Amino acid sequence: MPRVEWKEENRRYALCFFPLIGAVTGGLLLLWQFFCGLLDIGFFVNGAVSVLIPVLVTGGIHIDGFCDTTDALASCADRQKKLAIMSDPHVGSFAVIGLCCMFLLQFALFCEIHGHIVIAAGYVLSRALSGLAAVTLKSAKKEGALQNFVKPAHRKITITVLVAAAVLSAAGMCIISLYAGIAVCAACALISVIYRASAYRNFGGITGDTEGWYLQITETAVLTAVFAAEKAVMLL
Repeated sequence: MPRVEWKEENRRYALCFFPLIGAVTGGLLLLWQFFCGLLDIGFFVNGAVSVLIPVLVTGGIHIDGFCDTTDALASCADRQKKLAIMSDPHVGSFAVIGLCCMFLLQFALFCEIHGHIVIAAGYVLSRALSGLAAVTLKSAKKEGALQNFVKPAHRKITITVLVAAAVLSAAGMCIISLYAGIAVCAACALISVIYRASAYRNFGGITGDTEGWYLQITETAVLTAVFAAEKAVMLL
């Protein structure tokens, strides 16, 4: 992307484009799956690159938030200490453990799953939900990276666009595969409830780091839901 100067005027609708990043990620995933079929690439390489695609697209910014939040949650400290841990640029052992577990699970699921079109749509849904959380949930801080985009956002238009993206992506998943679509929507709804409760209880609201944590957990939940739906259909 070309470098731009972030002013309040051009940040009013920035969150509206968050699902577009998911569409790019999903599109690259489908393109990779096409080449895997064309070149007869095995499950292990297929799964490894599939895990890396979102990291390469986003530069790992959400993974940074996942790591910071994991360290803070594992500290069992008071609220202010947890917020301080998230602001610390150093990576703790619990973040490394959590990241390894998440990547390993995602890799294993990608090696087993066939419904990659549903997963591609899931990247759009996860980012639409993350954007909605950013503009509708209480913030733990008055300043920070998240507030730089939330404060100047045109609230009504942003919510409308993100809700539309969430509904369209969810409907698309259900059309492609009814069972997988329903499973993904249920999983995302459950994670959203858990996220709100956890963020409010542990941090007094959400932050940019917790948003990264939420996005990564939601993406993993999408993979898990698709895997479970495919196995359930096989047993029917």
